[in-house]
Amino acid sequence: MLTGVSAVSEKSSVDMDWDSLTFSFTKTDRMYVARCNEGEEWEKGLMQDFENLSLSPASGVINYGQGLFEGMKAQYAEDGKVVLFRPAENARRSREGARRLGMPPIPEEMFLDAIKQTVKENIRWVPPIGKGALYIRPLLFGSGAILGVAPAPEFTFLVYVSPVGPYFKGGIKPTSLRVSDEFHRAAPGGSGGVKAIGNYAPGMVPSKMAKKDGFSEIIYLDAVNHKYVEEVGAANFFCVKNEIISTPELTGTILAGVTRSSVIELAKSRGYEVREEKIDISYAMDADECFCVGTAAVVSAIGTIEHGEKVVEFCGGRVGPITMEMYELLTSIQQRKIADEFGWTVEV
Repeated sequence: MLTGVSAVSEKSSVDMDWDSLTFSFTKTDRMYVARCNEGEEWEKGLMQDFENLSLSPASGVINYGQGLFEGMKAQYAEDGKVVLFRPAENARRSREGARRLGMPPIPEEMFLDAIKQTVKENIRWVPPIGKGALYIRPLLFGSGAILGVAPAPEFTFLVYVSPVGPYFKGGIKPTSLRVSDEFHRAAPGGSGGVKAIGNYAPGMVPSKMAKKDGFSEIIYLDAVNHKYVEEVGAANFFCVKNEIISTPELTGTILAGVTRSSVIELAKSRGYEVREEKIDISYAMDADECFCVGTAAVVSAIGTIEHGEKVVEFCGGRVGPITMEMYELLTSIQQRKIADEFGWTVEV
């Protein structure tokens, strides 16, 4: 199954219309694969040509959802280098998630080496600067066959990549959101704080329903009190009132986003007061501006929020000043257009 260096990865260019690239999957050249038996150490991972997987119908990931993933991006910077953004944070979150789901954690050095190898062997798929990025998808799952509800006897760690276009064509644009009173993303004591594969399928129907009615996504409230903001679809939420930036605190029900922590640190460095706290939906609806953050969009402005019969528009439907400041600062750091004083970017 594992092969040597493929001649296709040595090509210097790819036949791709970068201007029409969307945020969707495109098959690339190579992927990284490693395996580990229960109770043993991870084997040395190897690169192979991108291909379909062969799994037992009784594999732990298919039957019990024992799996997690990460989302990262590699992109060209102003200095001509291909860079990653805070990959060690993804490695850390992956390890914590693996422990919660009963899987052997990936050592940080192995995780980072796998990311860099995969990007290097697919370097021709990295879009030109300003045209998008190479989306990186590390996966860890129970690949061994298991009938009872228990950890799989074998695990697989793999990394594949796909070129993606800018999340917002033509620049950041405000989105419209609907608050969900019917659906909840996670409950206390569950796996809401883990990037588990099982957390995402239940959100597809609520999201589809909202988009059918003209909304971009939904806002989830907490499952206990039904009034505190948790996440926007699969993104972290922020709101601004009197120049104080607030975001839901990490209580185990929302994901500790890498972009989330970056915005918090960046805002504090610019003199803003940032509060990690419970955010009542009524407070959010009365905010001066709102935005959400994640790997794909980086920072996404929220133009309107509908909750029941009430609809609130922020900043006249335009991008708020602090939202724009965070977006421009963060993307400029990611592309090395300004000095990276935090040491967040890592060369491949």
